[in-house]
Amino acid sequence: MRRLLLATAAALALAAPALADTRFEAVLAGHAILPAATFVQPPPGAPESLATSGRFAGPDNARVEERGRVPGDTGAVHGRRATGLSLPFAGQPVQGFSGIRPAGDGSYWVTQDNGFGNRRNSADALLMLHRIRPDFAAGTVAIERTVFLSDPDRVAAFPIVNEHTPGRLLTGADFDLESIQPAADGGFWLGEEFGPFLLRVDAEGRLRQVVQTVLDGEPIRSPDHPALQVAATPAAGVAFRARRSGGYEGMAMTPDGARIWAMLEQPLFAAGSDRPEGAFLRVLELDAARGAWTGRSVRFRLAEGATAIGDFNFIDGRRALVIERDNGEGDPGMACAAGTQPSAAAPCFPLPARVKRVTLVDMESVDAEGFVRKIGHVDLMAIRDPRRLARQHGDRPPGTPAELATMPFFTIENVAAVDGEHIIVGNDNNLPFSAGRHLGRADDNELLLLHVPELLAAR
Repeated sequence: MRRLLLATAAALALAAPALADTRFEAVLAGHAILPAATFVQPPPGAPESLATSGRFAGPDNARVEERGRVPGDTGAVHGRRATGLSLPFAGQPVQGFSGIRPAGDGSYWVTQDNGFGNRRNSADALLMLHRIRPDFAAGTVAIERTVFLSDPDRVAAFPIVNEHTPGRLLTGADFDLESIQPAADGGFWLGEEFGPFLLRVDAEGRLRQVVQTVLDGEPIRSPDHPALQVAATPAAGVAFRARRSGGYEGMAMTPDGARIWAMLEQPLFAAGSDRPEGAFLRVLELDAARGAWTGRSVRFRLAEGATAIGDFNFIDGRRALVIERDNGEGDPGMACAAGTQPSAAAPCFPLPARVKRVTLVDMESVDAEGFVRKIGHVDLMAIRDPRRLARQHGDRPPGTPAELATMPFFTIENVAAVDGEHIIVGNDNNLPFSAGRHLGRADDNELLLLHVPELLAAR
């Protein structure tokens, strides 16, 4: 009996770290950068007006036609620090990568964010997918192909910005793209936030299907859903449960391509209230062949201090990677003193980054309350860099160890397994509104290759 008890205790001791969401080490294996000021031209036949973008991204979303007239800054929460880039832009910015999927040959498909952060300011921002190839030896990122999204067959059930143009190109005022997976016809499934919807497009970016969100038989809408409008009386509310910018930030496809798990970025509101239903996120299952929800859903519990997730991808038939993050940006060692705001004389980060991690979950291990099991995580604010591969550190306190690399970005929204020992992680730079790497410079699009064999082997 004693031997049995000792054996059982030993087995539990071995299992306990995985059950306790163990922290594993991450070592930098490569760092590639796409400069913030990277632009492409609209496709042939696009309305001439789309040669300029960002006209409505200034104060009160009022039209500004003169290029470079409105300086970008980080917004009130992050101290209105100037980012060094000004709107409107010549061309369409290549920015805001919000989802990543390996293409199988060392390149990656990424989805670009909706434009400039919300529906009101992004009517001249085209929706795009990019095939990119990071060169970690050179530290560069090549754009191999850009696919512009369109709705030539009028699949969207509501008017789009370019409703009466020949190409019917889609913009960031129509949809807000956040995640990407391959579709059986060679196209893509895309997770979206305005509905929130799941979208299916073909290989040329043409819209083929829009899937409305249904959870436990109830339609789920955000305040930006096209069917909603402001009531005629201030006393009347608008019925929605998904938060603004709280839709499908993550979307993972099983290796066999049969199922897609779509994860909301932020907690739903409790029905009939303005309070979150809990510190967890809903994850809904879609039958990819039918393009329909299965009715099955699970819950993902947020880490303490985390407010949202950034991406979600399977590494095998049951385990998946999830980015968890807070709303901070910048090195905590350069935080503003209590009660102060940044200034030219004393720059600082008013809300520095603290919770930035990649978490491994077991989607087939669900407890009685519907929560998936967390296996372990790596801390993106504590990456080891013994070979000094980081190509930029940005602003951080004197004396910071040179072998420490970090990802101090507001939004980190790309993660995928590269092989059995490495993952790729990338930020969404919210051009020109985020400055987490530097106190006064717009963030670049950065891709980090991380050596994490223990994380990927954990079960």
